[in-house]
Amino acid sequence: MRESGVVKWFNTSKGFGFITRDGGDDVFVHFRSIRGQGHRALFEGQRVEFDITEGDKGLQAEDVAIAS
Repeated sequence: MRESGVVKWFNTSKGFGFITRDGGDDVFVHFRSIRGQGHRALFEGQRVEFDITEGDKGLQAEDVAIAS
């Protein structure tokens, strides 16, 4: 099931950040989990949709897409 949220912050030089889920929890996001080719980044306040997986360090966003 897809979830929705807002980008809390994303460090483009390090390639990761956090998304605040609509339910309130923050989840980690890595640039490789963002849909698209080449350099992928997110921006603070951007609305996104994603899947959740359990990573080594907790919940992680996968297959992240910019919400239309």
